[in-house]
Amino acid sequence: MQPVGSSCMLQLDPHSLPVSFEARDGRADGGVRHIEINRERVTVRRAVGGIRMAINVRVRDFLGIACRETNDGRALVLVHSDPSLSVPLLVTADELQLDLAWQMWGDLFALPQIEDENEAAREPAPRRRRRNIIKDRRPKFLVRRKVGRAAMEISIHRGEREIIARN
Repeated sequence: MQPVGSSCMLQLDPHSLPVSFEARDGRADGGVRHIEINRERVTVRRAVGGIRMAINVRVRDFLGIACRETNDGRALVLVHSDPSLSVPLLVTADELQLDLAWQMWGDLFALPQIEDENEAAREPAPRRRRRNIIKDRRPKFLVRRKVGRAAMEISIHRGEREIIARN
C-alpha cells in the first residue's frame, strides 16, 4: 500500500469501515505511521525514537473534516487539535468527488465540515497555567521548626495545692 502523498492517490471509502492504511509522518521512525479507522475511534500506530506507541482517539474528539491544498491536489483531512493526530481521508484533484466525500464523511462521523486555513499559519495553543496544591504552600525555610530555648529554671511550687482536672 502506498503512503499518503505518493504518486498513488489516497481514496478511503466511508462505507467500508473499519479500514487501515499507512500515511507519511515526518517525526516517526521510517517516516510512516499506521492508521486504523472505525466508526467510534481512530488508532494511530507509530514509532518515535525506537519507542512504539498506539494512540486511540475517539471520533467525537476530532474538530471536524477539512479540505487542504497538497502537492497532489486537494486532501480531505479528519482534523484534531493536535496536528500530529490529524488523519488524511482522501487525496484527489476532482472537485465533485471531493465535495461528495466531504459530505459522506461528515454524515458518517457526525462532524462539521470546517474550512481549514493553512496548517502552518495556525498559532499553537497558549500554554496552560499550572494550578496545583503545591503553589500555595509556604517556602521550605519558613516551615522549619524553630530552635528550642535553653532550659531555663523551671518554677516549682512546693507546698501548694494544685487543681487537676480529670475525666
